[in-house]
Amino acid sequence: MDAREQLRRYLEQRREMGERELILDGMSVEDVMRILGAGTGGATTKPQSNVGTVERSAPTTMREERQQTAEGSSDWREVLRSTGSEPTRPSTPRPIEASQPAASSKSAPAAPEAPPGIVVGTASRELFGGALSSVNTLEDLAALIEKCTKCPLYRTATKAVPGQGNPKAELVCVGEAPGEKEDKSGQAFVGDAGQLLTKILSAINLRREDVFICNVLKHRPPQNRNPMPQEVEACSPYLVRQLEIIRPKVIVAFGTFAAQTLLDTKLSIGKLRGQIHRYYGVPLIVTYHPAALLRNPAWKRPTWEDVQLARRVLDRATGA
Repeated sequence: MDAREQLRRYLEQRREMGERELILDGMSVEDVMRILGAGTGGATTKPQSNVGTVERSAPTTMREERQQTAEGSSDWREVLRSTGSEPTRPSTPRPIEASQPAASSKSAPAAPEAPPGIVVGTASRELFGGALSSVNTLEDLAALIEKCTKCPLYRTATKAVPGQGNPKAELVCVGEAPGEKEDKSGQAFVGDAGQLLTKILSAINLRREDVFICNVLKHRPPQNRNPMPQEVEACSPYLVRQLEIIRPKVIVAFGTFAAQTLLDTKLSIGKLRGQIHRYYGVPLIVTYHPAALLRNPAWKRPTWEDVQLARRVLDRATGA
């Protein structure tokens, strides 16, 4: 199998999995597929044999020289680089890492509308109709959370972490669970991941004070382990009631557990991001958790695209 065919099959697999970004060279899957189509006369075209032909003439340009060199390579990355092509879309800065203030979201280039995703509930129904339906303020709900003993996590946690922010927030950030610093302070997203979240919000012209920030779990799991199903089940009613009290215009689910809990699915982040889901009528955008970005900086670009989508949805909902 030659390098171009190897790359084509690899990209098709990534596209079937719902992925749209190729971190190599900053190109999207579609960008590279177009390059392959243009360079080979179609993605399925096989290179012709040189048997019985005269020796080809010397390349007239550096690009032709690179292409000829790469044709004999078994590395599809060399084939890609040999095209000398640049991404077809404009280069986008990474405001998450930038030291300068981000430009207004209104000045960003127009992007195609994201496809609809999972729909949970309907806008006409109450989010939660159980015992917590009589709790009408976030303060009263936080008081109940601090006394909660519905799962064993309260025994090992230092403080409950109900969440904090604007009680009338138009955008709510939902994470997974408190970490060590959150456990000590009683505040959500105050560690290294929280500092990155602040930068992410700033990149779309939002302050922490503008939004409400919380987690699925309200107590820290020991050693920051993954939440257990029974813990998620015990804590979920608090999260649902918070969303019902706030009634945001947009929800951003950061990380696997937040997304899977709210959307009642086992699908991965790769299959959930890039879509506009609906949670009881509220648009919900899925992206990577800031803690995951600290471990894998390559996910910062797709996260930037996700929060840009959330900003566009928010602007439409508020008429901005």
